[in-house]
Amino acid sequence: MSLILNQPPKLCLRKPVLVRCSPLHSNGFSSASLPTLPLTILCADPCRPHLVRPVIRRDSDMEPLDYEMPSDFMEVTKLIGTSNGWITSLVDGSVRIREHPGKNPEQVRTISLPPHVTLPLCQAQMATNVAMSTSSPVKEDCAVAVKFLGPQLSICKPAQSNGEWINIRISNPCFFSSPVMYSEKEDTFRIIGSGGHLVGSWDLGKHKDTPKIQRLQFQNLPELSKAKRELLYSCNTSEHLVESRTTGETFMVKWYKRTTKTIYRIERMETEALMVFKIDEEGNNAIYTQDIGDLCIFLTRSESFCVPASSVRHMRPNRVKLMDVDEITIIDLAAQKWN
Repeated sequence: MSLILNQPPKLCLRKPVLVRCSPLHSNGFSSASLPTLPLTILCADPCRPHLVRPVIRRDSDMEPLDYEMPSDFMEVTKLIGTSNGWITSLVDGSVRIREHPGKNPEQVRTISLPPHVTLPLCQAQMATNVAMSTSSPVKEDCAVAVKFLGPQLSICKPAQSNGEWINIRISNPCFFSSPVMYSEKEDTFRIIGSGGHLVGSWDLGKHKDTPKIQRLQFQNLPELSKAKRELLYSCNTSEHLVESRTTGETFMVKWYKRTTKTIYRIERMETEALMVFKIDEEGNNAIYTQDIGDLCIFLTRSESFCVPASSVRHMRPNRVKLMDVDEITIIDLAAQKWN
C-alpha cells in the first residue's frame, strides 16, 4: 500500500527534453543556458529562529560557513529569506533587499520597497520565504514575492515607478505554510499545497485574484514495507517545487524529517527519506522517479533550484543536496530503498 495514495503504480518513460544548441561547452550545455548558483543562502527555520546556517557559493559549489550564527541573528537582522543571492529583511513594516557583499563590501546595494499592508485577519511578521523572478531586483521586469505564514502573498515590482505591493489573500489553507517559488517556464509564482496534491499559480494579471489550480495525481509510487511506512508517517513532511531551466522539467520533492537528538536543549532533525516526483507537461500527474538524469537538486527552506550536475564542482548526477539548519547532506536518489 502506498504512503500517499492507494493507486496502482504506472510506468512512466522519461523522454529527453534538453535542446542542445551551439556554441557548446565541453559539458554539452551552451553558456547562455547554464544557470548560476546564488552567492549566498541563509538557511533558516521560522519556527526555530535561533537556528541559522549560512551557505555561500565557493569553487562552483554551495558550502556552509565554518562558524555558527548568533542565536539572535534573525531577531536582530529581521531576516525573512534569501533569493538569487539577495538577502531580504522586514524592518519597521518595510521590506529591504540587500545584495550579498561578495568581494566589494563597500559597494553593496540596498533596495527599500514600499511599506506593505497586512490584510485583515492575516499576519505579516513571519514569512515562509521570498522568491524573485530575475537575478536582480533592479531589473525592470523583476517581481518579488513574499509568502507569509498564513493566507497572505505579497508581490511587488521594485524597479517600476508604481512599484506598490499587491497583496493577495489565499483562500485554500493547504497553501498557508508552503514556500513560494518562481517558475520561469510558466512566468508565475507557484506554491505547492501541503500534501502535494494541489499546485497554485499566481501572477499580477489574470491569476491575481483567481489563481490557476492544478490537481496532481501520484503515479508509479514505490511499494513501502510496513516499517518504512510507519517511519514516514511519524516524520515532519514538507513539499517543494523545483524547476530545471536547462531542460524545462518541474519536480516536486517530498522531504521527510524526524527529530533524532537534542543538543544544548535544542531539538535537531535529520532527513529520513526523500521522494522526487516529475510533474508532466500537462501538470496533471506527479510521477515518482529515482532518475532525474544529469541533473542535481539543491533543497533548502529558503529557496531550491535544479541545475546540471556538470555545472557544480564535486556534485554527481541524480543527487539531491539538502541544506538545512540541522544538516547538510547529499542523497543519491538511485540508492534509496523502500522495503
